Amino acid sequence: MSDTVRLRVEKAVYGGDGLARLPDGRAVFVPMTLPGEMVESRMVDAHRGVARAEVVEIVEPVDGRTSPLCKHYGICGGCHYQHATYELQLMLKREVLRDTMQRAGVSAPEIQVHAGKPWGYRNRIRLHFLREADGRLRLGYKRRRTNDAFALEECPIAAPVLLRAAAALAASTTGAPWADAADEAEIFCNERGQVIVAVLLAPGVRATGATETEFDAAIVRLQRSLPELAGAGLYRQSSRAGQPPTEIAGWGAVELECSVGGQVYRVGRGAFFQVNAAGAAQLMKIVAGDRQGALAWDLYAGVGLFSVALSRRFMRVVAVESAAAALGSLRENLHAAGEQHRALENTTVEFLRRTAAPSSKRPPQLVVADPPRAGLGAEVCKLLAQVGPAEMVYVSCDPVTLGRDLAALVESGYRLRALHLVDLFAQTFHMETVAELARG
Repeated sequence: MSDTVRLRVEKAVYGGDGLARLPDGRAVFVPMTLPGEMVESRMVDAHRGVARAEVVEIVEPVDGRTSPLCKHYGICGGCHYQHATYELQLMLKREVLRDTMQRAGVSAPEIQVHAGKPWGYRNRIRLHFLREADGRLRLGYKRRRTNDAFALEECPIAAPVLLRAAAALAASTTGAPWADAADEAEIFCNERGQVIVAVLLAPGVRATGATETEFDAAIVRLQRSLPELAGAGLYRQSSRAGQPPTEIAGWGAVELECSVGGQVYRVGRGAFFQVNAAGAAQLMKIVAGDRQGALAWDLYAGVGLFSVALSRRFMRVVAVESAAAALGSLRENLHAAGEQHRALENTTVEFLRRTAAPSSKRPPQLVVADPPRAGLGAEVCKLLAQVGPAEMVYVSCDPVTLGRDLAALVESGYRLRALHLVDLFAQTFHMETVAELARG
């Protein structure tokens, strides 16, 4: 489609686009626009009741529009709000969160907004391998709304050492036989700038002595140009959905020590950890706060960000985690807090099916849940209501699934006492939300 149309942007929507209306009333989504702006747009897609357009010209800009800092902005699919001042970004996210709660039927209190660091905050990036005509390897991000990657030259939201590590990794692995099948690289640094690299490979890569030797040689070359490197791993991706990757070769440290809010956490290679250390400290403060009691549960515990914080004020913490990559670190971190605390290898739903039985012991005073993007879901919400903790804290990375789950929990007898928007992902549409609920 090539039609051009002038549109007035009504509001920002979750996903980073601006929402406008075509003359026939249909909604059209326009990226890199701001509420109130008049834009000349070119239609690029219109089917199944959804229309999309790209900006040709900003006819009437609004206060708060600014020049993007990154040369890749508009090409890269990672950032969505660099055309807005940081203050306006926070306003947009608050409005998106409020609108999402209203559409879910949730009566929310005033949203408390916690600002973050606008630039240089990411301590982990995932990149894709590209192969040049001369055989050289490059690393890059995905292009906006495509599966194609572009060679990365800068990334202002990432810690600078990660960009240096990406360039060094590409140079060090060019020509390595195993690298011909490489798909992705994940680079992770702690607050001191040490770096750990996990390279994810296609399913066909085999574990052989030659592969291990070649990988070791490549990483030794990398370490010469990147002295901050602490460890690296080579993985074969499973062709089966939901299966974790298998390590083929490893070099150096298998985990990093990361400090958040004065607490040191061990984070294993490949384990999930918040990509924003300063933001994670804010989260930890909100979630743990001054809460105390005999027993707290931490569901979807990861490596124990909240479990360890809760262990300071609760006599006993039970942390539940199913991901093998995180479980070892969780056990280490929680054991260091005291032998009375327990880390359980289980899915949240299976754990709750057992503990929600009528014969179960007294419920915990507090349940903390930090599920993946899919949220808790109907069964987990129902089981939590049966367990009946006095208080719940729900940490969410998706306001849509959060609204759905909060509606179910409120209907089951809980009251939404506070709602926090913690900006861990400046320049993007992503947001972290913390909902505090009390029974009755």
